[in-house]
Amino acid sequence: MTKEIDPVKFSERESTFLKEQRLGRIATVSLSMQPHVVPVAFEFDGSYIFFGGWDLKNSLKFRNILQNNKVAFVVDELVSVNPWKPRGVEIKGIAEILRGNDYVKIVPTKKSSWGMSDK
Repeated sequence: MTKEIDPVKFSERESTFLKEQRLGRIATVSLSMQPHVVPVAFEFDGSYIFFGGWDLKNSLKFRNILQNNKVAFVVDELVSVNPWKPRGVEIKGIAEILRGNDYVKIVPTKKSSWGMSDK
């Protein structure tokens, strides 16, 4: 019997931050446990992360997802250098390939954030 995954809830600040951003980093892992991290343009609908890309089905991240659909996704920014104020969201989840192999949906299973208390 498979354990159901509780849906991840994003705070209002986390959700607003993710909706305002356009670039994140997707981390995948090959079957030989070789990590791969690359930037991708993405969309956030309040629950899920979506990304595509030119020739996605021939990319290493796509091949890694086919072999191991566990991914991590980070969106961050440096609000200020002085004082030092970074903020961001890390999402761990399951990647699902959609729309004829040219779009990916990340279903969040865990999340953490930092610097969300003030802009």
